[in-house]
Amino acid sequence: MPGSGPTLEFSVAPARIGELTDLMRTAWWMSDRTPRDVAGLLEHSDLVITVTRRDTLVGFARVLTDYAYVALVLDVIVDESQRGSGVGAVLLDAVVNHPELTGVRSLELVCQPDLVPFYRRWGFTDAVGGSRLMRRSTDERLVTRPLAEP
Repeated sequence: MPGSGPTLEFSVAPARIGELTDLMRTAWWMSDRTPRDVAGLLEHSDLVITVTRRDTLVGFARVLTDYAYVALVLDVIVDESQRGSGVGAVLLDAVVNHPELTGVRSLELVCQPDLVPFYRRWGFTDAVGGSRLMRRSTDERLVTRPLAEP
């Protein structure tokens, strides 16, 4: 069917902020985001990537970076109905192959343990030397949540 394949974009139209907010709310760590929050994070992100299918937003990721040493990949999400369909791969390909990120020394992200094999396909590793993730947060969900979702 023509037009059924994924479409990649590097921006979010203001009219889609509600749709993006709804998609984000399906993930436990983003469940309380509001359209105003989402508009703010879009404004302050260095790169945003969306995937649509049949004009429906089905995937999103964003990046914060200094364009030289580190790029932090955040809020990677795929609509539950599209998981396993290649949307996540489209997002990650767009991130790791983005021309503004190809010279960045280190691409980093945080993920749940069950997604480690997925991210390994793009060369991400949990072997980070002696480094350890530390967090200071006012959001209790981010420091007390079990390792895997129920």
